[in-house]
Amino acid sequence: MTVIHVDDHDIEVSNTDKILFDDAGITKGDLIDYYGRIAETILPHLAGRPVSMERFPDGIGEEGFYQKAVPKYFPDWIHRAEVDLVEGGSQDQVVVESAATLVYLADQGCITPHAWLSREGSLDCPDKLVIDLDPPGTGFEPVREVAFLVRDFLGEIDLSPCVMTTGSRGLHLIVPIKPVIPFDRVREIAIKMAGILERRHPDRLTAEIRKEKRKGRLFLDMLRNAYGQTSVPPYAVRARSGAPVAVPLDWDELSDRSLVSTSYTVGNIFRRLGQKEDPWKDMYSLGQSLEGITEKLDEFRGG
Repeated sequence: MTVIHVDDHDIEVSNTDKILFDDAGITKGDLIDYYGRIAETILPHLAGRPVSMERFPDGIGEEGFYQKAVPKYFPDWIHRAEVDLVEGGSQDQVVVESAATLVYLADQGCITPHAWLSREGSLDCPDKLVIDLDPPGTGFEPVREVAFLVRDFLGEIDLSPCVMTTGSRGLHLIVPIKPVIPFDRVREIAIKMAGILERRHPDRLTAEIRKEKRKGRLFLDMLRNAYGQTSVPPYAVRARSGAPVAVPLDWDELSDRSLVSTSYTVGNIFRRLGQKEDPWKDMYSLGQSLEGITEKLDEFRGG
């Protein structure tokens, strides 16, 4: 057992030499160190958002689990948000407000803190619309090409998306929005967008939820745009080989053919941040209005 001091809190960490990523030899101590170092950059993307903890206490080679409710043994200084459950009742969930919280979660084997699309004070209204580009196979080129197609389409309806590698297989396109419209309406708008894109590019894109019906097409996943759903936040580590990290990009970076969703890892992300500021640093101050978007989408009803 080792005690480390973070944000005026003494945190007992244990088994820091336990390997979490076998192929890369990354230990729990390395994960704790990563989240302590990345805290300043990742915290603006987590502020006010309840999280669902993806935990792998025995490493990614063993089965992990998601934990939403705050365990009773978590210290009192960790901030909690009481959230209403769709099925009734409520529960407390962690809200990451400090480096100390990130370090504590890492010590609990939480590799990825998946964050809500809304924040405390307006949990029913998201401040971002997420388009998850889920490729049919392992190749990244179709994802890259579709990202530009979707960006250009959103430009037609006066929306400007941001783009991020997920650290897995695909990309997330994020439209920062004003948190004034409830999830149900945002989801309806997102589904309309997907329908239009599918009609425009029927051989390449699908909004079909069932995998057996996608027939090799890239899936435009709009399902995250719902109350209580989450998405991977920028700079979070993924439970994948090599410890890849989700990373926001400038759009011109996506043209680099050597870039894939797992290009950045805990081993090289700080080199990037030493050379380039977070492209999403001011994103949440640029919330766009969805007022009138439904009418604009209806103009594309025929594709």
